[in-house]
Amino acid sequence: MLRVQLITIGSGGSKMCIYSSEQNSRRTGVLIMLQEFVDNLLAVTKESVKTFTYESLNNIARLINGVSALLLAFLPGKSNILEGASGWELRPTLRGPRLPRWMENGVSSFNEFIHELSFDSSDAESTSEYSTHGDDEHEDPMAPPSPLSTSSRLSRTSSFSKYDRRLVRFVRYILSWMLWPITLLLWSPLVLIQLFRPRPGRSGTSATVGRKTVLVKEHVVQRATDRRRGVFEDLQLAIEMFIESVFEMVQKVAHFILSPTEAGNKVYSWLYPHANGNDEGSDSDTDIPIQTATIGSENPIPTQRQISYPHYLNTDSRTCEDVIAELGYPYEKIKVVTSDGYILLLERLPRRDSQKVVFLQHGILDSSMGWVSNGVVGSPAFAAYDQGYDVFLGNLRGLVSREHVDKNISSRKYWRYSINEHGTRDMPAIIEKIHEIKTSELSKTPPACPRDDLPPDQPYKLSAICHSLGGAVILMYVVTQRISNLPHRLSRLILLSPAGFHEDLPLVFTVAEKFVVLLGPILAPLFPGLYIPTRFFRMLLNKLARDFHNYPGLGGLVQTLMGYAVGGDSSNWLGAIGLPHYNMYDMPGVSFHVALHLAQIKRSKKFRMYDYGRASTNIEAYGSPEPLDIGANYHLIDIPVDLVAGKRDRIVPPSMVRKHYRLMRKGGAEVSYNEFEYAHLDFTFSHREELLAYVMSRLMMEKGNSVKGTSVRLRKLKKKGEMVAEGEITAAS
Repeated sequence: MLRVQLITIGSGGSKMCIYSSEQNSRRTGVLIMLQEFVDNLLAVTKESVKTFTYESLNNIARLINGVSALLLAFLPGKSNILEGASGWELRPTLRGPRLPRWMENGVSSFNEFIHELSFDSSDAESTSEYSTHGDDEHEDPMAPPSPLSTSSRLSRTSSFSKYDRRLVRFVRYILSWMLWPITLLLWSPLVLIQLFRPRPGRSGTSATVGRKTVLVKEHVVQRATDRRRGVFEDLQLAIEMFIESVFEMVQKVAHFILSPTEAGNKVYSWLYPHANGNDEGSDSDTDIPIQTATIGSENPIPTQRQISYPHYLNTDSRTCEDVIAELGYPYEKIKVVTSDGYILLLERLPRRDSQKVVFLQHGILDSSMGWVSNGVVGSPAFAAYDQGYDVFLGNLRGLVSREHVDKNISSRKYWRYSINEHGTRDMPAIIEKIHEIKTSELSKTPPACPRDDLPPDQPYKLSAICHSLGGAVILMYVVTQRISNLPHRLSRLILLSPAGFHEDLPLVFTVAEKFVVLLGPILAPLFPGLYIPTRFFRMLLNKLARDFHNYPGLGGLVQTLMGYAVGGDSSNWLGAIGLPHYNMYDMPGVSFHVALHLAQIKRSKKFRMYDYGRASTNIEAYGSPEPLDIGANYHLIDIPVDLVAGKRDRIVPPSMVRKHYRLMRKGGAEVSYNEFEYAHLDFTFSHREELLAYVMSRLMMEKGNSVKGTSVRLRKLKKKGEMVAEGEITAAS
């Protein structure tokens, strides 16, 4: 009886166990179905929200693009200004943003060309740092007083009035409170991108190395296409990442509720992170060791170099070194220290045994990037190197990074300079450094075919190609060196739309001149340097340049408005602000005293040195109550000068370049003049084969003789009685 009962109880227990297991399996199946349902529901909802926000932002962008195109249709004179933006299309469309013709697959022709080579070539570099200090100046008692020794020093003396620093701090405090809402609004997408960007998962060492290898490949692709994001794309990406993060969090919470066991395991893994035996991988995936070599070294052994990729910001911060190295040309970086402590960057495409040397100097708000920005076939620097020249690229003082021997120099002290310092401090230091390098190299490695017509103290010929403000600086340098009885070491000048005379300018520059002269004493301490002040706004400009290309209506409107701001000049302003030297880390700026100096030149209608505002200060600097007139001393120029003007140039019109020509002819200088159908920035930034051929032909001329096969004929204008060139190169008989 007892045995039967036990069997009955046992069978009943087994039935209960079978029933409970079936119940658990059904419950598990229901939970799995619920999880799948929740996952599907969240996935559909997430994609719907992402699609809605994406289309909404696209519609906003299309609306802005369409309204811009509509406004552009009513602006007068837009056709001439937009002509400078090569291949620009302005066809309003409702199909979304349309790329310009010259951008294939979202890549500009410039960036597509300079990234043809592999990524490894861009990391190769050859840097040799030099430093120089100003040599002692030798003054001849019979020579006129030289501004070289005193003009720069006086720019730091009491001639500049002392202002109350409390007023400066108060104004900056008010401006910061006015701008902080805009800054907060514009910073939000980037903060979201950095906050919600995917982190590397936990894995072993081998997995981490594999992940880094993939990242290098991704950066090669990004670098090879230069597909940097614009503001609209950043906003879309930030919102998408935010939506992904929110729905991922909701999905995890739902899984925890529907699966308590999995929730317990997750909590346990959080409390005891090392229980699984896996170490936490490096959180930073942006510092990647890459094997690199040095260009031009005797034994180029690959070395490890840390390269940082701020990929979540996705900005273009390439330097002139990057562009030159990517194209396979040799490169050297030389640090030059001026006599007043400024550290200048002199870049070089070296031909150490060449006795032909060319120096290229940029203009205002520009850098050496302008001479290499058109690739191999359109850049003067590469063209000169291919013709056998040792090429030096100069950079004037005036970077936001404030390179100076005094690492703690204040902004007000750093930006306290005028064009005087460019011509009497920067240029002598650069030219003497070139002389020091070439003399040393040619003495160690004599050229294969040495020239007999060169003096032993300068066994090379140095020519200079200068644009805009660089032309005024080099002219000031030559004149002041001649007054001081010091060698300028130059054999030829090729000046592309040189500054120096500015009275014949549009109304907008006249208004700016009166504004700067009138409010100069007030604005100088508040805004010592004119540049984009913060990294955020510099990055914003870098990204807006991409938006202006992605949305042609908006880009055309900005191009037209910028053309209006500079008096109707049709240069490719959108392309100029998109150059990588305007990046979040650094950019070329301009001193307020340089702007004031240009305003003084315009008002006086003379190319003269800086007016300190006091007769006593001017006498101490120049030996007379008035500043030294550079144009009146053009008779001291003892080398050939080639002047080139642009018929569409509104910043330095042809009439102002012809004024240089007339004064040089009057002083007896050997000078030629030519005009091209170009705007101001076309001389360096745009790809102009005709101009490049002309510049190279003048560069290869010997003093007083023309190159075989070409000559430039001059004719007289009957109306004005002045010598101008016909604007074309004709075959010599």
